[in-house]
Amino acid sequence: MAKIKIDRDAVVTSSSGNIFTDLGFSPGEAAVLALRADLMGRLRLLIEERGWSQAQAAEQLDIGQSRVSDLVRGKWDKFSLDMLITLAARAGKRIELTMA
Repeated sequence: MAKIKIDRDAVVTSSSGNIFTDLGFSPGEAAVLALRADLMGRLRLLIEERGWSQAQAAEQLDIGQSRVSDLVRGKWDKFSLDMLITLAARAGKRIELTMA
């Protein structure tokens, strides 16, 4: 990571591209956390784009309304990567993983 001095007291550090790596998580943990964050964000957008209420989203995703609330509020610690993939599939989305 490159450090850029912007004034006498502040230093900005360039990101590695994965905030979780930057926060000190191991590469494996950082990858899983980044995937979870990305899927949660996409699911929140999908719910919004489809105009679903939390009750409608719960019915479509086959989960309780309180789980939808957790999802749209970004409570990522309550969802495993497996569960987020399952929810995306229930919403009619196909998940693909490519390795760079």
